[in-house]
Amino acid sequence: MKILGIGNAIVDVICKVDDSFIEQNNLAKSTMKLFFDENEFKSLLLNLKIEKTVSGGSVANSIVGLSQLGNQVGFIGKVSDDKFGREYEEGLKKENVEYFYSKKNEELPTGTCLILVTPDSERTMCTFLGTAGKINANDIDSGAIKKSEIILLEGYLWDEGEPKKAFDKAINNANIVAMSLSDQFCVDRHKINFLELVKNKLDITFANEQEIKSLIQAKDFKEVIDFSRQLKKLIIITRGEKGAIAIQGEEIVETGILQNLKILDLTGAGDLFAAGFLHGHVNQLSIKESLEKGTEMSSKVIQQIGARL
Repeated sequence: MKILGIGNAIVDVICKVDDSFIEQNNLAKSTMKLFFDENEFKSLLLNLKIEKTVSGGSVANSIVGLSQLGNQVGFIGKVSDDKFGREYEEGLKKENVEYFYSKKNEELPTGTCLILVTPDSERTMCTFLGTAGKINANDIDSGAIKKSEIILLEGYLWDEGEPKKAFDKAINNANIVAMSLSDQFCVDRHKINFLELVKNKLDITFANEQEIKSLIQAKDFKEVIDFSRQLKKLIIITRGEKGAIAIQGEEIVETGILQNLKILDLTGAGDLFAAGFLHGHVNQLSIKESLEKGTEMSSKVIQQIGARL
């Protein structure tokens, strides 16, 4: 297998809202908020019109993108044997993704992410992890990991306790480890642990400019470049309108963005960028070509609603 993703198995529920809804519910625009109370989460959904429901989760979106590009891929993520859990599994199978997890009745329901899209196409996410956040070492199929060229992890999944043990088992059995830092919220919450991962455990790190600056507490982007060069690992950073950059030791490669796009929804832009880049990487394309493939994939997904093509 080319790439095995390990991440939160979450069903995305996409709704269009105006800015006042974000303000009234004390949400920080363009970020992700975790909900620990299922009832509080459900009350948010009450008066909203659902545009679309789709199997989601950051790394799962990347894995589906890789499958659509013709790569043999798999996914590990925890769901419950409920309506959303069954839909989730079906969604992966339809996309030719091998699912390495046997669902059963869990105490908590399958995870859900409410994606609120404002008129400026920004997305604000409200996530109730449900059983997805309860992943443990027993859920990790080490045989599948050993047979994969690369594993792709997500920062969203990392947490103290059982999820950390699941991460450790995955990393210890992997050939090459890639991870997305996922969100500034995650970076700020787990800064010491994420820094340890980036420095000592990961071969490939995906981040946006905000996330990597926050991780190393950089004042400017030059500090980010200096930090990345010293690591001598592959660091890929998306920079919004400034394009994207890959740093591997002394090799620094940049690419611009595609122009004149009709942007509808930024959900999944980073996930599909990672898919495009990793497609290039496992198929022996150059770093420049891999960056361009990432840009092409992210440009496609932001011109539609939802995080999958």
